[in-house]
Amino acid sequence: MAMSFFDQFASTSYLGIPLIAVAIALPWVLYPTPTSRWINNRLITVQGWFINRFTSQLMLPLNAGGHKWALLLASLMLFLITINMLGLLPYTFTPTTQLSLNMGLAVPLWLATVIIGMRNQPTVALGHLLPEGTPIPLIPVLIIIETISLFIRPLALGVRLTANLTAGHLLIQLIATAVFVLLPMMPTVAILTATVLFLLTLLEVAVAMIQAYVFVLLLSLYLQENV
Repeated sequence: MAMSFFDQFASTSYLGIPLIAVAIALPWVLYPTPTSRWINNRLITVQGWFINRFTSQLMLPLNAGGHKWALLLASLMLFLITINMLGLLPYTFTPTTQLSLNMGLAVPLWLATVIIGMRNQPTVALGHLLPEGTPIPLIPVLIIIETISLFIRPLALGVRLTANLTAGHLLIQLIATAVFVLLPMMPTVAILTATVLFLLTLLEVAVAMIQAYVFVLLLSLYLQENV
C-alpha cells in the first residue's frame, strides 16, 4: 500500500509509449496567441500585463547584458507555473516531480550563466571563489568550498523543485485516503480532515506558483553575478 502512493509520480504511457512529452507540450496550447490588433480581449490583456510586470521585476537588478535573457526566463516561469498548476488536477501527471526534467532545466541554464561570466569577465567570475581579505592559510580551503558550492547550485535548483512538489502531492494523497477511510466510521472526523485537505490544496496552489518563481529568481541571481 505504501508503494502505491508513489505510482502517481510514474510517467504515464500509452501502448508502451511514455506520454511525458505530451504533458510537457500541453501547457503551451492553453495560452492564447497574442494578435496584432490594437484592442485585445480581457484574457490576452491580463496575460500580457502579468508577463510585463514579472519580466520588469525580474530584470530590474540586471544590467543591459542580462536583459537578453528576459524572453527565456519569462517563458520558463510560465512553463513551470502552468505544469505545476495542472499537476494539482485529478488524474493528471506532473512532469516537474521528475528530478530528471528539473535537472535537465537547471544544469544547462546554470552552466550558461557560468560560461557567460567566464567569457565576459573571467577575473570577476573567478574572484567569487575567494572572498576579499581572506587569510593566506585559509585560501586553499575557501577555494575548494566555494567551488563545491558553485557546482551544487544546479543540484539545489532541481532538488528543491522536485522535493517541494513531491512532498505536497504525497501529503494530499495521504490525507485524501484518510478522508475516504474515516467517512464510514467517523463522519465528523472525516469532515474535519476534508477541511484540512481543502486548506492544504490551497497551500499547494501557492507552493506551485512560488516554487516556479523561486526557480527562475535563483537563475536570475546567478546570471546577475556573471553579467
